[in-house]
Amino acid sequence: MQKLLLHPVYFGPVSQFAALANAEEIVFENEDNYQKQTYRNRMYIYGANGKLLLNIPIKHTGNKSGHQKYKDIKIENDFPWQKQHWKSIETVYRTSPFFEFYEDDFYPLYHQKFKFLMDFNYHSLELALECMQTEINFKKTTEYLKEPKEILDGRFLAEAKNKKSQTMETYPQVFQEKFGFLNDLSIVDLIFNEGPNALNYLQRQKISFP
Repeated sequence: MQKLLLHPVYFGPVSQFAALANAEEIVFENEDNYQKQTYRNRMYIYGANGKLLLNIPIKHTGNKSGHQKYKDIKIENDFPWQKQHWKSIETVYRTSPFFEFYEDDFYPLYHQKFKFLMDFNYHSLELALECMQTEINFKKTTEYLKEPKEILDGRFLAEAKNKKSQTMETYPQVFQEKFGFLNDLSIVDLIFNEGPNALNYLQRQKISFP
């Protein structure tokens, strides 16, 4: 795969990391307006009752137009969201094959404050890559690319709703016996269940682009 344009998101879905793992070069969109109902501030994991949403609360400005740059979006830290997210992750994945292996890497991310959502998301990206023992060379846009030229547009992979469905190869999941395989969850689900094999798994996946 060639040069790829992506949004930095909160422990993005497996499909986004599959696209990332198979690209030659990554460019992250840093200059777009914030959009709701995307993986920018949410991720889905496999809970005891099925698909579980973890949502990062954000500060809303009084801007009547509703437009705000993604890079300017601040996290609402008056709400103990990090504590809740970490507790959920710990509870859900405690019995997964690799939780203990990565627990000490994940813990600090949920126990230090971040002012801006984008900063937190870049940290989550770096952590996921570190766990998979891989590095990527990436750049950040300096202007909004409305119609990207000579680059594959993978920004749609950040959409949590109305996203083109990507069918991922199955892998063992903690609660699979209860609800079957849940497709395209957050990358953390793959990391805790597949461990060092996660990168090989991602490189085998084929992503459909619109």
